[in-house]
Formats: sequence, C-alpha cells, structure tokens
Amino acid sequence: MGARRIGMVSGAALALAAAALPLVATPVMAVVPPTGTISEYGLPTQNDDPPGIGAGPDGNVWFTEQAANHGRIGRITPGGAITEFPVPTANGTPSDVTAGPDGNVWFTEFDGSKVGRITPAGAITEFPLPVDGLYYDIFTRKLTSSHGPRHIVAGPDGALWFAEFTASRIGRITTGGVVTEYSTPTPDSRPVDIDRGPDGALWFSEPPANRVGRITTAGVFTEFLVPTGSPGEATSSFPVGITSAPDGNLWFTEHVGNKVGRITTAGAIAEYAVPTPGSEPTFIDAGSDGNVWFSEYTGNKIARVTATGRITEFPIPTAAAGAHGLAAGPDGNVWFTEVDANAVGKVQVNS
Repeated sequence: MGARRIGMVSGAALALAAAALPLVATPVMAVVPPTGTISEYGLPTQNDDPPGIGAGPDGNVWFTEQAANHGRIGRITPGGAITEFPVPTANGTPSDVTAGPDGNVWFTEFDGSKVGRITPAGAITEFPLPVDGLYYDIFTRKLTSSHGPRHIVAGPDGALWFAEFTASRIGRITTGGVVTEYSTPTPDSRPVDIDRGPDGALWFSEPPANRVGRITTAGVFTEFLVPTGSPGEATSSFPVGITSAPDGNLWFTEHVGNKVGRITTAGAIAEYAVPTPGSEPTFIDAGSDGNVWFSEYTGNKIARVTATGRITEFPIPTAAAGAHGLAAGPDGNVWFTEVDANAVGKVQVNS
C-alpha cells in the first residue's frame, strides 16, 4: 500500500462551520468503451492527497483531503463543482467518509484519532477516540496514541462502524458520539475497510493477517483466511477493500495478491486474477449496473467485475494518477480519488 495512510467515551464536540466558494474544475475527458466516459476534476487546493470518497445524503459526493498542514473534507456535485471545508484539527489526516443515518456525512481522522461529523452545510463536530496506550505506526515507524481510524460505514443498528488500523480494533460510534471498541481476535490485524453485510453483520479486511473478518452488532468476531498468501507483512495477499454486492456476497481486493475475491456469508472464498500484473487493486464498491467496481493504484485503471468473475479494465486518462478510494455515487456513476494527481474522477456507468 506504499506510504498511504490506509490505517468508550466521547470527547467534547468542537462545532465549527467552514465556508468556501465552490469552484468548477475543467474535466479531462477520455472515451472508455463500452461503459462510458471517465472525467477527472482537479482539486482547488494543491497537494491535498485525497484518499477516501463516498456518496453523501444530499445527492453529492464527499471526499477527504489529507493535506500535511490542514486536512479538508471536500464535496463535489455531479456536475463537478467542488467545495472544501477545513477540518478543525490540524494534521488530523482525514481518511475516509460515509453517509450517516442522521442525514450528515461522517469521516475518520487517521492521525487525529477522531471520528468527525459534517453537516451538508459544512458544520463540523469531532469526537476523539480514547487515549489508552501507544501503538506502532508502520508509516512513521514510531509509537503513537492514535488508533488510526480508517473506513467507516453506517451499520444496521443506527450507529457508525469503523476500522482502527493502528490499534487493530473495530469501533462503533453512535450519532451522539458515544464510542465502543472491539479488539480483533488476531493481534496486529490492522483492519482497513469495513462494510455492512447482507447478513446484518459488519465485514472488514485485515491486510497483514491475510484475513477477512466479520463482527456482529453484539461484538462477536469470525475471521476467514484468504487462500492466496499467508499471514505476515511479507507474505500476505493484503486484502484491503471490501464491499457488499448485489449477488448476496462480499467482494474484496487483494492489494499484493493482485486478485479480487468473493466471500459468501458462510465464508466460502473464490478468487479472480486481475488482468494487469502488479495492478495493486485497492478499494471496491458495488455499482448501479449490478457489477462490482474497484480501483487499481499502480495499474492506473478502474475495473469492473461481474458476479461470475469476468474483469474489464478502463484506463485513467492521467498517467500515474494513483487511483485509490472508490464509491458508487448518488448519480449512478462510479467515483474515485486520485491521490497522486490531486483529483477526483468519475466513470459514467451505462447499464
């Protein structure tokens, strides 16, 4: 995953509103048959390194910007108008974003060790995770008190659930800011992505543990070993992204194994090789066309996989864009972030 940050009380909420004038980026267009068109929108702020993206409850797409000095939460309309909202915590490193059950957008701060909430109008409230020890940060190679919260998703219980990469936990936060945490059975499993499964549980990826995990809303864990690779930083296939799909299964990416996998709710796994060697498939989501879509960080492509495992890849117009976060948008298209090109992209999906 390179150097990217893929890593019981509620603190006093800091409610701040940040206003910004919307800027419309000029898209770079490239025809991508037979699915549609890829459009790219450069961010107004330079070097903002956008990692995460998700559909908002307001009909727009929201994304994170983990700039070194002051992170932001970005919003882009289906037409490409971008608005940015500074996060109150400097160097908090906003990571991932999701629509909450309360009509707001929720996000995580990897270095800030916080979960944040932003209203569609841009008012931000932050909820710190408890400081309860020191953890090893594989990116800085230092100890940190941050739990390294990563992906976040609305659960079936009306709360938000999130992965804690550095602390190797799964967290739960109510819309009022009350946090509960559950340590994964496998030590140093470093969960990254999480999604609500068709069985009412939460499913998540554990990259160095080479496992896909499942947790019920009561906090009961089950883990499933991925066939390719073996547990360990140097030997794992590194499952990173995971999503619930229309076929009733979960699909996940193998960042190092260069595969996408399908896992049933009973734990049966099938794997499919990505056509481009060393493509580093990263994040994944179900599209409006009934297929599953994923990003290829090094392959510089957005790919589609059918329920039977047939993969089609679509090149990104900008070279070495660093396709990273990916999500189905409220407009029916697939949206993704380009961490190395400082842009947000869109694939027009034709059913």
